[in-house]
Amino acid sequence: MQTHTLKAKTKRTKHVQVGRGGKRGKTSGRGTKGQKARAGAKLRPEMRDIIKKIPKLRGRGKNSNLPVKNSVAITLGMLDKAFEAGNEVTMETLKQKSLITAVEARARSAKIVATGTLSKKLSIVGVPASSGAKEAIEKAGGSLK
Repeated sequence: MQTHTLKAKTKRTKHVQVGRGGKRGKTSGRGTKGQKARAGAKLRPEMRDIIKKIPKLRGRGKNSNLPVKNSVAITLGMLDKAFEAGNEVTMETLKQKSLITAVEARARSAKIVATGTLSKKLSIVGVPASSGAKEAIEKAGGSLK
């Protein structure tokens, strides 16, 4: 076997040269005119345009336009399920019963709302409640402090 007698297993494939005669002439398979027909044409990503329209202001985070979540709503129905009659409801007990997180308990960002029914006598200490919830708690024989 000599080097001048060696042959490749597969044929060499030439890359397609567009626009040089043959079956890819004139517009070279690009249609006619426009951004996509030009050499080196790249479509501009839409997301970049959207990002550039968002105002860049000092001292503001990237989520500054999102609504701020003020407090967690705790319904009367949730209290009815979680507590026994005569129990005391505080931020700590709400945290222990996993009705609010530790961060929410520290920030005091929970409020009792009048959704559902309360059939047990509960004493609520240091947890804000809506006017409808206050009425329902007092009607069930409970107290608010």
